[in-house]
Amino acid sequence: MNREWLEKDFYKELGIASSATQDEVKKAYRKLARDLHPDKNPGDTKAEERFKAVSEAHSVLSDPEKRKEYDEARRLFASGGFGRGGFSPGGGYGQAGGFSQDFNLGDIFGGGTANASDGGLGDLLGGLFNRGGTRTSSRPRRGSDVETETTLGFREAAQGVTVPLRMTSPAACTTCHGSGAKPGTSPRVCPHCNGSGVVSRNQGAFGFSEPCDDCRGTGSIIDDPCPDCRGTGIQNRTRTITVRIPPGVRDGQRIRLAGQGEAGLRGAPPGDLFVTVHVSQDKVFGRNGDDLTLVLPVSYSELVLGTTVSVPTLDGRVGVKVPPGTADGRTLRVRGRGVAKRDGGAGDLLVTVKVAVPQKLDDNASEALRRYSEAEKASGFDPRAGWAGA
Repeated sequence: MNREWLEKDFYKELGIASSATQDEVKKAYRKLARDLHPDKNPGDTKAEERFKAVSEAHSVLSDPEKRKEYDEARRLFASGGFGRGGFSPGGGYGQAGGFSQDFNLGDIFGGGTANASDGGLGDLLGGLFNRGGTRTSSRPRRGSDVETETTLGFREAAQGVTVPLRMTSPAACTTCHGSGAKPGTSPRVCPHCNGSGVVSRNQGAFGFSEPCDDCRGTGSIIDDPCPDCRGTGIQNRTRTITVRIPPGVRDGQRIRLAGQGEAGLRGAPPGDLFVTVHVSQDKVFGRNGDDLTLVLPVSYSELVLGTTVSVPTLDGRVGVKVPPGTADGRTLRVRGRGVAKRDGGAGDLLVTVKVAVPQKLDDNASEALRRYSEAEKASGFDPRAGWAGA
């Protein structure tokens, strides 16, 4: 029984009633998972956290046995009583009223300072809901996850790049290779718990499990500890990790590198490394999803008469045709010349034309422009026709 279950409302996470059928559970989960999936919400940490919460709720409620245990535990606590005397979250323990004013919900689940030999409600619930089955071992847990950051140029992020990350963090001891034992020796299986890390005892109708005192819940005993890590199997060291950043990464996106985090105690699996990527701005390009954007300066005559202009892309240049009579501010699309997608395709290049007005003209150009203005009027063209009631 997971103590965190009692602190979460899985039905609320999925937006369903506690009486919902398994089909309703599945339907609600699929809709939320589709809307909250990280691939659909890149860089959105809130959506990522909601996705994790919804996934956890589904993993419990979609399993009939887990759902039954979850419902039974919540009913016990919601009823305000456990056993004859009952308890109240603000009451007193050891009295008819329930728990003391110093009551801490974490303590009854083994998270407080009570002696392990005293058992606890967490063990009681574990024995009750496991129906006499074996309890999860208290072996050393995986190492902690590590977070770091890196900054990339705009084009590096769009095209993908391999970068070295230098970091200092707990890693497997190079002397004992994470075992915690002195080289030439090995840890031995704890004879008290037979390597399980926990010992069990029965008291009446309930079964209690607690960490083994001899091996401190690790399941093994080290008679001759490694002198460099003092038996922990880990030590701080500086290392350089080569990270492959995939094409199309966005500013603020987190990349997970499995097994590159802190080393676990005594050879337990390492945690993961999460790299947050920051992307610097580019002088030419902008980005809209998987599309690249740029503003192309053009002259008035080029818009009127039409032209073909060479513009940059991420991998060279390409000619863009500006049709005659193109309006200022129009966006032209060049397909397949944007940011690479995960499916192997690429976005588009969006070119927005913008008239560049000359600040100074020589006499010939000024005279030619005046003649053009007169000819324009003579042709009947009025740029403000129908504008503002005119």
